[in-house]
Amino acid sequence: MTDITRAEVCAVACADAYRDNGEVIASAFGIVPAIGVRLARHTFSPDLVISDGEATAVRGTWAVGGPAEGDVEAWLPFNQIFTLVWNGKRHITMIPTQLDPFGNANISAIGDHAKPKVQLLGVRGAPGNSVYHPTSYWVPSHSTRVFVPKVDMVSGVGNDNARAAGPSVTKHHDLRYVVTDLAVLDYEPESGRLRLKSVHPGVSVDDVVAATGFELIVPDEVPETRTPTAEELELIRTVIDPRNLRDHEVKA
Repeated sequence: MTDITRAEVCAVACADAYRDNGEVIASAFGIVPAIGVRLARHTFSPDLVISDGEATAVRGTWAVGGPAEGDVEAWLPFNQIFTLVWNGKRHITMIPTQLDPFGNANISAIGDHAKPKVQLLGVRGAPGNSVYHPTSYWVPSHSTRVFVPKVDMVSGVGNDNARAAGPSVTKHHDLRYVVTDLAVLDYEPESGRLRLKSVHPGVSVDDVVAATGFELIVPDEVPETRTPTAEELELIRTVIDPRNLRDHEVKA
């Protein structure tokens, strides 16, 4: 298959974020990450546990935006999720409204929290997610509005705040990747700051730097994000996202 789209590259990057994760709950917010976790489990990470969105884990691969189609493999009522979360048995991909150089994420409000310009979701489960189990982020529109020097409120805990809080937080704190419509980012181990890992086909390092509102760590050599294999493209286009919802989330 030819004419690989940016959305398909992003989906594979989200899938790769779950490579070799073992038996954990794969929770993914957004269409592209949802495609990614299904693709990962169907191919190279078969032990991932994916919920039907209600109270069961389902074995199989089904289309995003539709009902779960597969065999029920486990009972996952809401009151049991917390036991798994607190033991690190989940890798979540969240969508931040703001993200700073250390991975602090804001999904709560823009502006002064006492009188915000824009009220968002609230912190929801972001503090616990970012402290107790692996956390990645998906940014469908990479811009200086999202990547900011300082978030207006810390909802998800970044590396600097985790280190400042001490061992009780750093013990399970594990920020993994940030996948955007332009690139894949990870974190430099020593500083805990965001680092450019790869750029998507057709995107330059300068494009990513210009769309980031702080100094990003850029290695001397930045590879290109891998493109989907023929098998992965077939799965994405005919099984996982036959209605092409992915191109509604990533326009390029």
